[in-house]
Amino acid sequence: MTGGPLAGVRVIDLTHALAGPYATMLLADLGADVLKVEPPSGDLARRAGPYPPGDDGREFGGYFQSVNRGKRSIVLDLKTPEGSEMLRHLAAEAEVLVENFTPGVMERLGLSYESLAAVNPRLVYAALRGFGDPRSGKSPYQAWPAFDVVIQAMAGIMGVTGTEDGTPIKVGPGVGDIFPGTLLALGVSSALYETRASGRGQFVDVAMYDAILSLCERIVYQHSYTGEVPRPQGNRHPLLSPFDILPATDGWVAIAAPNDNRWHRLCELIGRPDLAADPGLATNDLRVSRRGEVYQALETWTRDRTKADILARLGGHVPVGAVRDAAEIMADPHVAARDMAVSLEHPGTGTTFTVAGQPLKFSRTPAVPRHRAPLLDEHGSQVRAGLDHQRGAPHPTTEPDLSHRSA
Repeated sequence: MTGGPLAGVRVIDLTHALAGPYATMLLADLGADVLKVEPPSGDLARRAGPYPPGDDGREFGGYFQSVNRGKRSIVLDLKTPEGSEMLRHLAAEAEVLVENFTPGVMERLGLSYESLAAVNPRLVYAALRGFGDPRSGKSPYQAWPAFDVVIQAMAGIMGVTGTEDGTPIKVGPGVGDIFPGTLLALGVSSALYETRASGRGQFVDVAMYDAILSLCERIVYQHSYTGEVPRPQGNRHPLLSPFDILPATDGWVAIAAPNDNRWHRLCELIGRPDLAADPGLATNDLRVSRRGEVYQALETWTRDRTKADILARLGGHVPVGAVRDAAEIMADPHVAARDMAVSLEHPGTGTTFTVAGQPLKFSRTPAVPRHRAPLLDEHGSQVRAGLDHQRGAPHPTTEPDLSHRSA
C-alpha cells in the first residue's frame, strides 16, 4: 500500500488527553511517523478505559486506542537533564513538534519554541491550549485550565444548544477537544507546505476557545447583522424551516427541506398539496414565521409511521435521516462501504476491536490507521539506539522509572 500524503514527515508528539492526541492521530493516519513522548507513568488516557474482557495487562483502553493508533511511544522524563536533552535531539531531526501543555511549561523545561527553532530552523512547532499561547495574543484566561465542557460553555455551543426553555445542553461528542485538534492538524499541514518554499518553520497556535467560536460562526454574524442574542431553540433552526427532529413510532427522524422546491416535494410525498399551495408557506422566511404550523403538519404524518417507513417514503427525495444509536450506525452499509469502522488489535486479548475510521479519502495516497496504539515505551529502545548511533555515544541501559508522574 502506498504511504499517506504525509509519509516521511517526522512528528514529535508531547500531547496528552484528547485534543492534542486527536490532532497527531490525524497526522499519523495521513502517513506521518508520529513518536509519542510520554512521561514515566504514561499518558493519563491510558487508564481511562474501557478495557475489553481478558485484558489483564490494561496497557490502554478504547479511548487511548482511538486517538493514539498508528503512533510509536518512548518514555522521557522531561524534568531531568537527560530527558530534556534527548527531546532536544529528537526535535533537531523532526519536521513537527506538537504539545498541549499549559503556557510556560516548555519554557520552564528549557524546551521553548525559540530554543528548539534555533537548532532546527525548519521545525513546525504546534501548540494547542485552552485559551491559546501569548505569542499569538495574550488572553485574560491564559493560565486557566480547560476541558471540553468548559469550552463548549464559554465559546458559544451551549448558548444555542438546549431546550426551548433555555436550559443549556452540551453536545455529546467532545467537540471542544476534537474540533481544535482537527484545526491544529490543518495548521501543521499548511505550515509544512509553506516550509517547502521558505525553508523555515514557524509557531502554530490553536486555542480551544477560538476553534469553538469559529465553529459557532452563525451566532457571530447573526448578532452583528440583527442585534439579536441567539438562544437555545431545541431541535429547531432559527433561520430555516422545515429543519426539525420529528417523532416516529419507534424513535425519531430528522427532516430538512428549507429549499422551496424541496418543500413542495415533501408536501407531495406526505399527501399534503394544501400546504404546498398555501401562499403563506411559499418561502423559507414565511415558513420560519409559521414554523409551529409546519412542525405540527409534519408531526401528524410521522408520528404514526416507523422510521423505516418514513425513510422508504422520503429517502432520496428530501433530506431525511433517522436518529440512530451506535449499534444501528455500525450496521449501516455506508459505514462499511466507506471504511469508517476500522478493526485494530488489542494487546493481550488476541482480538480486534473497532475504532472510527478516517474520513479523509485520497485516490493515490490513502489515509488509514496502519497499526494499533503503542504500549508504553514500546519503541523506546529503537529510538534511543538510533540517537546513540547519530551521536556516536553510548546511552545508559537502565529501564525507565515508571513509579512517578512527570509533567
